[in-house]
Amino acid sequence: MNNELTKKDIEDMEAEIVHRKVVVRKELLEHVKEARAQGDLSENFEYYAAKKAKNQNESRIRFLERMIKTARVIDDNTKDDEVGMNKTVTIRMEDDGSIETYKVVTTMRKNSLKGLISIESPLGKQLLGHRVGDRVTIIVNSEISYDVTIMNIENTGLTEEDTIRDF
Repeated sequence: MNNELTKKDIEDMEAEIVHRKVVVRKELLEHVKEARAQGDLSENFEYYAAKKAKNQNESRIRFLERMIKTARVIDDNTKDDEVGMNKTVTIRMEDDGSIETYKVVTTMRKNSLKGLISIESPLGKQLLGHRVGDRVTIIVNSEISYDVTIMNIENTGLTEEDTIRDF
């Protein structure tokens, strides 16, 4: 894996692990016990649903622990006027002139539907370190590339909405 994560990402993931172990695990075990007490397990949908929820919680805990264990901790060393971590960048697509705005975040926070792009994505990776007015060629693969111009950079930092992704 070796995803690049910030100290804040790891802190948030550790907090989620604690919450899932202390609060969620206890609740889900209680649901399993209640469903089991209803009798015949061969036709007990509630029991299977409770077991599935319990297993999903355990899987999420293992996933987060593995991500933390294999993560490479990074710092944002970009200047205030450069595209960097947790900064919102507005770009103009040169092929059609459309304007798009993205926040550059780590892989664990990315959500393209909300305009959060990863520093490991082709767009995020190639925008890093550039300034307003720079023309950047985004290389998707050996056959596809496009040009953008950076229109604005804003240091927005992390917000409450920029949560760790739920897989």
